[in-house]
Amino acid sequence: MEPVIPPKPPARPEKVSLRRYVRLFRADLLSAQPAKLYRAWMAEFRTPFFRSYMVNQPELVRLVLKERPDDFPKSGRVSEGLRPLLGESVFLTNGETWKRQRRIIDPAFEGGRLKDTFPAMRAAAAACVRRLEARTGGAIEIEEETSHAAADVIFRTLFSIPIEHEIASAVFHEFRTYQRTQPVVNLAAFVPLPRWMPRFFRRETKAAARKIRGLITRLTAERAEAIAAGGAPDDLATKIMTTRDPVTGEGFGTEEMVDQVAIFFLAGHETSASALAWTLYLMATCPDWQEKVAEEARALDDDEGFGVMGKLRVSRDVFREALRLYPPVPMMVREAACPEHFRDRDVAKGSQVVLSPWHLHRHERIWERPDDFDPGRFATENGRACLRDAYMPFSAGPRVCTGAGFAMVEGPLILSEVLRRFRVHPVEGRVPVPVAHLTVRSKDGIWLQLEPRD
Repeated sequence: MEPVIPPKPPARPEKVSLRRYVRLFRADLLSAQPAKLYRAWMAEFRTPFFRSYMVNQPELVRLVLKERPDDFPKSGRVSEGLRPLLGESVFLTNGETWKRQRRIIDPAFEGGRLKDTFPAMRAAAAACVRRLEARTGGAIEIEEETSHAAADVIFRTLFSIPIEHEIASAVFHEFRTYQRTQPVVNLAAFVPLPRWMPRFFRRETKAAARKIRGLITRLTAERAEAIAAGGAPDDLATKIMTTRDPVTGEGFGTEEMVDQVAIFFLAGHETSASALAWTLYLMATCPDWQEKVAEEARALDDDEGFGVMGKLRVSRDVFREALRLYPPVPMMVREAACPEHFRDRDVAKGSQVVLSPWHLHRHERIWERPDDFDPGRFATENGRACLRDAYMPFSAGPRVCTGAGFAMVEGPLILSEVLRRFRVHPVEGRVPVPVAHLTVRSKDGIWLQLEPRD
């Protein structure tokens, strides 16, 4: 097969003013970065207020995320813009608060629970196929469909309700508003603001966040009543709400549970939608791989159970490669809690340490043919080494995404269900350009045509 090189955003000029960089950064994280980051082991960025260091060297990434994570807590700068929606969710907290939250949440996502949630995922995948059947022939914006499907998975597995449920539908609608109004970073990402100073969130952003949290509060309160009455379904929400921290004996109160549900929806819906959309685009441009996935997906005809996932190996590698090229969360920011010395530079306490899956996954000194789409690379020696040392679409270490295993079932499953029913084709003149807002999406959408299979 001829190598396929998917599109990536243009890099900015080597030197720009701080004012221009802030403008570029707010518009798109990716094109605001210089091309040298695809080769650099480390780069320094200076502002009048702080120093920022991007680290791409695998040894440094491992140090920050796995070996000494407590010395590099999550930075509050970039996440400030998400607080109206996420409050004190596990995505934003640090230290003992974060550890307590993870002790309560993690049991709900252990291996055995994946098997329990699998029927709900299959139901959401089947509903996605039914919606697509009505849209064959013309060009469709596939991100809209993958967003719908991913939101459906979240509500079915978390609260045992489909996306058509009144509250679920309202949350999905309001979240679309939130996406359109939320800038990628808040002013606090660049200027150190005291806690008492207003963060200047957009009025529409705050209004959408209030509505979403109000709707989630209704769902959470109803579930608490069902648990008290002994009639709650055995889903993720029930598991989390009835789990007590083994250290303190405490569970989540209503407000804290709302915070967690908000991040489950944001992380589980937004990231999965992005990954699925890019995977389907890659399949449209690589018909050979598309047919391999469709052929393998015939296993779904005869096996309804969780064990079928062991037969979807090509789909898994295709989805894994799409996550490499288009990691939904392109950058993560930590803060040095004490002075450090990285390579030949002193890193002062309070400096921002940026870890970039986007650049690490395409690093020219680590990966062979880093810009090529090649799901077969993971069977090579280089591919296996890179999986260990330079692959982190879900972060790594103690703060690895709780739903990583969940996503690696959901993505290949929905991909297989779609491709066994349809052939997907690119739309002429509609080459997607990646941009990073909340996640890596396409600037003007991802447009495809669907053709029903016989």
